[in-house]
Amino acid sequence: MALFRLPSNGPAALAPRGNGLMLRAPQMADYAQWAQLRELSRDYLTPWEPIWPSDDLTRSGFRRRLRRYAEDISADRSYPFIVFREQDGAMLGGITLANVRRGIVQAGTIGYWMGQPHAHRGYMTAALRLLLPTLFGELNLHRVEAACIPTNTPSIRVLEKCGFTREGLARRYLCINGVWQDHYLYGLLHEDFRG
Repeated sequence: MALFRLPSNGPAALAPRGNGLMLRAPQMADYAQWAQLRELSRDYLTPWEPIWPSDDLTRSGFRRRLRRYAEDISADRSYPFIVFREQDGAMLGGITLANVRRGIVQAGTIGYWMGQPHAHRGYMTAALRLLLPTLFGELNLHRVEAACIPTNTPSIRVLEKCGFTREGLARRYLCINGVWQDHYLYGLLHEDFRG
């Protein structure tokens, strides 16, 4: 059904490959693997994510997610990617470029998650390094931003290994796991990117 497919041309068709990984937009066929990985990783991810809706891991919840993704891609607001290991097709996690602003800003915010079985192995650093040329190239961004909780040392390492600069602290910036949490703010400019 076309309703559950993301557009197949333009920026939505981006599917970077390299570093032993492949990134692409989510599809309905990903549901079972996605739900299984998210459920398996629930306790690991909970401290770093907003509270999950009660139907988050259901097929209908995933369908709604795909519809929202398709609308956001069409409107140039957001670009979701699932991270797969190229060797065996295993789903590892996800990265989303969200809050895309055009005009005089040309910026967006990245967020990412890694399934617990694949964490602390360098996959997210490799995935973000793989995606950045697409963000600065095909999507023509001037600036990529990220925010992370100060105690999320693995996320801080990912951002800093990828060349992001810590630019400040936003107090009670995002509601994570039901609590308004401080976040470090990071940025990477196109001219500072060494891809």
